[in-house]
Amino acid sequence: MAKLTAPRDTHEIASGATSIVLPVKAATTIYQGSIVAIDADGYALPGKKAAGLKAAGRAEETVENTGKDGEAVVRVKRGVFVFDNSATAANKVGPADILGPCYIEDDQTVTKAATGASVAGLVVRVDDEGVAVEMGFGYTAPAAAAS
Repeated sequence: MAKLTAPRDTHEIASGATSIVLPVKAATTIYQGSIVAIDADGYALPGKKAAGLKAAGRAEETVENTGKDGEAVVRVKRGVFVFDNSATAANKVGPADILGPCYIEDDQTVTKAATGASVAGLVVRVDDEGVAVEMGFGYTAPAAAAS
C-alpha cells in the first residue's frame, strides 16, 4: 500500500479490545479468573510453566472444550489483575521487580523465575494481596545484555 494522500477513517475497536474471544485447545478446561495463554498454534489454554506461550489475560468464564481444537471459545479480558505470588522464596516477585516482567508459574500464580517459562506481563504492584500484573498487551521481556 502507498502512503496516505487524503484523510482516512481508521476504525477503532470498541473499548480498545480489552475483551477478546479465543478458540480453546482440544480437551482443555479453562477456569474463570485464571491466567489464559495462547500456544504456538493460536489456541487458548490455562497458564502454565512453559516457554513459547503468549499471555492473553484473565478468563471471564469457565469453558470446557471436550472436542477438537477451537470447538469452544473463551472470553478473555486484558488489563491489570492480581495473581498469587510464587510460594518458592527465591522465585517470589518483590518490590524490586515492579515495572519489570514476571512469568507464568501456573494458571493462578506468577514468578520471577524466567527459565523455561513465558512472560505473564508487567508487574505494577506487589503486596499481601498478591502481584498486580498488566497482561494481554503483548509484553515480552527485553533480551539479556551482552557482557
